[in-house]
Amino acid sequence: MEPIKPIKTEQDYDAALKELESVLHAKPNTPEGDLLEVLSLLVHEYEQKHYKIELLTPLEALKHEMEEQGLTQSDLAKRFAMSKSTISEILNGRKQMSVRFMKYLYHDLGIPAQVLLS
Repeated sequence: MEPIKPIKTEQDYDAALKELESVLHAKPNTPEGDLLEVLSLLVHEYEQKHYKIELLTPLEALKHEMEEQGLTQSDLAKRFAMSKSTISEILNGRKQMSVRFMKYLYHDLGIPAQVLLS
């Protein structure tokens, strides 16, 4: 095993991912488990700097979940006891989401609160 070093290049990153994959199922408190933990931290740090994923807006998250779950505007209107026109206004950005509606999205569609409150 080579000594662990910071990930500075894409080649380092690829090598770290390959090494990480080889110890992915290591048990805690073993040399392999320690390697897994350290490599995970290094990979995470590199990805935060070079591959940071921006959160979706609440509206983008709603549209994504509708697509993923195969829901229509009518489905949402029925599910949340709202009018189709209100759902349409929300989806077209003409009306803000109410707190009550965001609670539905959180509890019923599984959209993270962090996304809904951004």
